[in-house]
Amino acid sequence: MSIKIAPSILAGTFENLGAVVEKIEQTNAEVIHIDVMDGQFVPPITFGSQMVQSLRAYSKKRFDVHLMVQNPEQQIPLFIHAGADMISFHVEASRHPHRLLQQIKQSGVKAGIVLNPGTSAFSVAPLLNEVDYVLQMSVNPGFGGQAFIPEVLKNVEQLAKWRKEEHLTFEIEIDGGVNEETAFLCKQAGVDILVAGSAVLGTNDWQKAIDKLRG
Repeated sequence: MSIKIAPSILAGTFENLGAVVEKIEQTNAEVIHIDVMDGQFVPPITFGSQMVQSLRAYSKKRFDVHLMVQNPEQQIPLFIHAGADMISFHVEASRHPHRLLQQIKQSGVKAGIVLNPGTSAFSVAPLLNEVDYVLQMSVNPGFGGQAFIPEVLKNVEQLAKWRKEEHLTFEIEIDGGVNEETAFLCKQAGVDILVAGSAVLGTNDWQKAIDKLRG
């Protein structure tokens, strides 16, 4: 399976996100990663569903919406309507993850569950038959530009092991501190989708940066 790259617009310029998305559209990245923060689950506040809906006009690529919110059940219908192709929420933020995953999938959107760096892969084991992907955070969520936490690769290896043993089809995505060096470690551990912020958007040549991450 070839690795997919998901540039994160959180690393872009907020003044003109349409131009950022349009520029990603010109690359061969498969996915555009959009971090939604509510100021409660994590301190910052970022994009709402109306912003995502307005950005839809700038790209045909898959919109990967990562909900870092306290009550994901309230937000999910809004982002489905806004045009998200993938929606993930934190296992730590939901009391009824099965129900939410089913709700997302029934709408025709890919459903993902997110693990914080300090959360064990075993916490999502009962959900692996339901998910389309698992997003492993490799930094603590909320702020860009943090250093990669290598210990999270144990979770990735465990998820990849279960996937193989149980003949499951979910993808493994990783987000945080991804660069050329850490991307190699992620791929070795079993990651399928690399979320990259400044490693792509912080360079002068986004396509060249994407090619380097792919390896």
